[in-house]
Amino acid sequence: MYTNNKLSKAVRLAIAFGAASATAFTASVKAQEEGETKVERIEVTGSRIKRTDLETSSPIQITSAEEIKLSGFTRIEDLMNSLPQVEAAETSFLANGAAGTATLDLRGMGAQRTLVLVNGRRLQPGGIYTQSADINQIPASLVKRVEVLTGGGSATYGADAVAGVVNFVMNDDFEGFELTVGGSGYQHDNDNDYLQGLMDDRDYEYPTGSSGIDGKTINIDLTMGGAFAGGKGHATAYATWRQVDELRQGARDYSSCALNAAGTACGGSPTTPIPNFYFYPSEDGSPDFAQEVNWTLDPNGGFDTSRGATPYNYAPVNHFMRPDERYTFGAFVDYEINEHARPYMELGYMHDRTVAQIAESGIFFDFFTFDINNELFSDLQRQQLRDAFGADITEVGAYIGKRNIEGGGRQDILEHTSYRMVAGVEGDINDSWSYDVSFQYGSTASNSVYQNDFYKPRIASAVGAIGAAPCEGACVPYPVFTYQGISAEGAASMGGTAILTGNTSQTILNAFVSGELDMTLPTSSMPLAAVFGIESREVDFERIADEVFALGDLAGQGGPTPSLIGGYNVREIFGELSVPLLDDAPAVENLVLDLGYRYSDYNISGGESTYKVALDWSVTSDWKLRASYNRAVRAPNVAELYGAENLGLWAGVDPCAGATPEYSAAQCANTGVTADQYGTIAANSASQYNGYFGGNLDLKPEIADTMSFGVVANPFEGFNFSVDYWDIQLDDVIGAVNGELTLRQCALTGDAAFCDEVTRAPGTGSLWRGEAGFVNSFTINQASRHVRGVDLSSNYETDIGEGKLTVKLIGTYSLEKEFEPLPGLDSATYDCSGNIDADCFAQPKWRHTMTVSYTTGDFWTASAKWRYFGDVDYNGATDTLVGDGISSQSYLDLTGAFEINEHIALLVGVNNVLDKEPPMVGGSLSSNANTVAGFYDTLGRYVHASVTMRF
Repeated sequence: MYTNNKLSKAVRLAIAFGAASATAFTASVKAQEEGETKVERIEVTGSRIKRTDLETSSPIQITSAEEIKLSGFTRIEDLMNSLPQVEAAETSFLANGAAGTATLDLRGMGAQRTLVLVNGRRLQPGGIYTQSADINQIPASLVKRVEVLTGGGSATYGADAVAGVVNFVMNDDFEGFELTVGGSGYQHDNDNDYLQGLMDDRDYEYPTGSSGIDGKTINIDLTMGGAFAGGKGHATAYATWRQVDELRQGARDYSSCALNAAGTACGGSPTTPIPNFYFYPSEDGSPDFAQEVNWTLDPNGGFDTSRGATPYNYAPVNHFMRPDERYTFGAFVDYEINEHARPYMELGYMHDRTVAQIAESGIFFDFFTFDINNELFSDLQRQQLRDAFGADITEVGAYIGKRNIEGGGRQDILEHTSYRMVAGVEGDINDSWSYDVSFQYGSTASNSVYQNDFYKPRIASAVGAIGAAPCEGACVPYPVFTYQGISAEGAASMGGTAILTGNTSQTILNAFVSGELDMTLPTSSMPLAAVFGIESREVDFERIADEVFALGDLAGQGGPTPSLIGGYNVREIFGELSVPLLDDAPAVENLVLDLGYRYSDYNISGGESTYKVALDWSVTSDWKLRASYNRAVRAPNVAELYGAENLGLWAGVDPCAGATPEYSAAQCANTGVTADQYGTIAANSASQYNGYFGGNLDLKPEIADTMSFGVVANPFEGFNFSVDYWDIQLDDVIGAVNGELTLRQCALTGDAAFCDEVTRAPGTGSLWRGEAGFVNSFTINQASRHVRGVDLSSNYETDIGEGKLTVKLIGTYSLEKEFEPLPGLDSATYDCSGNIDADCFAQPKWRHTMTVSYTTGDFWTASAKWRYFGDVDYNGATDTLVGDGISSQSYLDLTGAFEINEHIALLVGVNNVLDKEPPMVGGSLSSNANTVAGFYDTLGRYVHASVTMRF
């Protein structure tokens, strides 16, 4: 790259990212002071053209290693989710349906649209349940800085950079030996009067007072590095271990019961410990659904014919935070043969094991037919059935809901083992040009062992249903019609185990040259700079399901989990051009035009072009204006292409269920509800309904247009700021239409495009009892998404006494977050900015973090952080929040760092000092435990301490 002799500009613009970023320029400043002519250049996220400063024509937010350390987090996703630009995706606070990974979601556009890099190179997909990168692979202790690029990036890095890029720059030039031992945990005062009152109404148990320290984490991080071969080479190696204890929902009062969809009462599951039965008279296997009765068991040996069973409070058994154990090892090595050849290598290994526990399994309203003389019926029960359906009845049909509390919770044991290797060589071709050639291979082997779920093929025999094999030999009867009649042996005999194994791999060959062209414009003293390169990338995915998973033979899975095998490859050419247009003119210190282009040839969808145009205008050494336009694409991933059709569950509500449905009889008739069924269809108190899902080989790539413009300034000594407007328009969105949206549009419009996707169970009209009722939700190219907003970053630094005070603020204002599920359907379009509902993640209009730090420069540093979430409204048809919406939330974090001596440092801190509870939401909005888990502070105070020893 070209030499920029305007050193003051480079340094002042670097300060715009704070003191931590400015230290990156110490070497180049010193070199300049000593009379050397070349300023050190670095590669910044968003371009492969090396620069003399971190400020670019595209907005980049940087988090330094110091900020990571002061946060006290050992899970890198916890730190990243605290940034205003990031929404919570896969975290440790998810249990039901957890992938066991940690993913990032920029701008709330989906983790699959956020490209994750390590040292500017892609991280491979994370495992059998996700196509997104698992950042569990990244050791927080070795991160030098995190660069977040808003919007675009496809021209530089290829597909998937729709919402932006997160680049973890590692400390690969570490010197010395460092060992850090830390511990952390959560503490909460259980005093939620609202939730405790709801639980008192149901006679539920819950904790009170202080929780003590729970959800503990222990971590050990080892880093060592140094030069070898007389200074020609350098190696950095690391090893980390982290163990996280489980924390169940019963450990907090606000999560000790599952709220109903409205958030007004403790809900729960209709699958209950004392069974729920829906009985019907039947003849030759044909039930008369019009004569339905809902009964439970009576302790006296009969049926309680006055009511069904009280919903089961499944919450306390569920994990609030999963237990986890993780090991990572790795190394970074480079060696200088000469100025023309500098080989390098990156090696990484990660093994992670976590367990996701949810409530006990059972018989989830499967339908059976029974002979009236079945020996599992008591004489009293037999008579009650005859009294209800006629003395001459010979068989009855029944939906059975029985929770197997005798057998303990269901557990999904999730393990991931990842390997990543980068080998390459870089060097100077001449004084103006350099090259970089690299080969990268990443692979993640993962498995899921699901245990203690009911094995469905055993149920019919165990309960004595008509048509089932006699319960003989190894079969243990399951006396479902006997009050509390299930033995431990009977419960254990019903359990089954299913296994998924798989491997995902990514192979990349990349080569590019970068340098100056022997060309300048007449209006500028600086030469043009360029990058030209090629890349070949191949992704393969394999998930093998055993027969139990493939056939959907576990009762609590919602349907089959099929095998998934597929892959794709892409061949690419790319280039960038930096064109200095003007310098040393009135009101123009520097004006640079940045161009980029990439052509990608996919074997599955053909050719796609991406490009960027950006303008970087330094008005003076203290003021900069910038603007950029990016065309980005995202090709469909393996699951979206090759996913087999399978039955699963979608979360939401059936607006035609309940005694007083939300929609009229005529509207519900559009969805398949008969006149007799209207007002009789039971809603699922767990807010889960059946759906058919699957991939689509005819998918087209998504296309995104990203624009941004802003200002960066250093108006006076010690203060700098940046303000950037960003706008992302995404078309041909790949996704599935939500089941509830399909239902609502069918009811409101009667359009066959929606109504043909709805199948109600014969007789009952249910979409959740058994598997006969469902809504199709296959993957398609939908319409569009449009998100836009403003990012603010500011830094202030001043000397006070013997120390230094720094204040840093980063914030995001959301102007629009509009979703158009289907083209031309204005009634289905909705805006999630400042709103939450069944389709909208909680998106405050304004969110920020402000950190105030004071350091003496030698012994101690103290910092306070204010994390703020603006209020969020609910715009749904029925209230599903505890209150009218989510009020604004503020969290205070305090940290103290102490340099005991040159070898020992101590860090202590408390996040969420005031023990602010997460806002409560109803069952249809909760991601876990009545909360938007992992986004707001979920478990109360977080206390942490660590000791670092350096040698």
